[in-house]
Amino acid sequence: MANTLLMPKATAVWLVDNTALSFDQIAQFCSLHPLEVKAIADGDSAQGIKGMDPVITGQLTREEIARGEKDINHRLKLSEPKVRVPESKRKGPRYTPLSKRQDRPNAILWLVRNHPELKDAQISRLVGTTKSTIEQIRERKHWNSANLAPMDPVTLGLCSQIDLDLEVQRASRGREPVQPIGDTLLPAALTERLVPEAEKPKAEDEELDANAVFAKLSALKGKTEEDDE
Repeated sequence: MANTLLMPKATAVWLVDNTALSFDQIAQFCSLHPLEVKAIADGDSAQGIKGMDPVITGQLTREEIARGEKDINHRLKLSEPKVRVPESKRKGPRYTPLSKRQDRPNAILWLVRNHPELKDAQISRLVGTTKSTIEQIRERKHWNSANLAPMDPVTLGLCSQIDLDLEVQRASRGREPVQPIGDTLLPAALTERLVPEAEKPKAEDEELDANAVFAKLSALKGKTEEDDE
């Protein structure tokens, strides 16, 4: 028998609303990820879940909560439970309901195409499948490959967005950013050098020869005086 917290998410909702405990403390006590607790606090998660007071259920004491509020490094401890829950001995891939198992190949295909950085073990954790199935879908050797359509596993309810983001973040850690492929625009400094020489204005054509102008004026003046005589 194991000392297990009952209704952890409902307990987390209550602790977020009624205590000054940190997200990490609540996550540790309720066996959740700190990002899930933050989503609860922001109203993005567990909107339809009613908070459950762990003090009333005898799983936590007021003194333990006060101790945690004073010391951010304090880890909350469960009180001796009135009800003991048998410890699960199952180990292996995540359990997927029968109604959703037919969607797993579509989810695997979506993950393989949209997140090629994910390892087989990560995909297996997300959707609860085997490495052999992932390899068959990756190499288009699955028996139903012709009818598969990539579908987001979060939309299908096979995993949460938080779990997917965490696995992608782990897989992308230390990887160099993807460089753009294909033609790109040249810098302005280079494009200015590409103007044809024939189109460039010639400064020497725009400058007037002063001596030639004065000579022409003198010739016109001399001609005018001869006409007057």
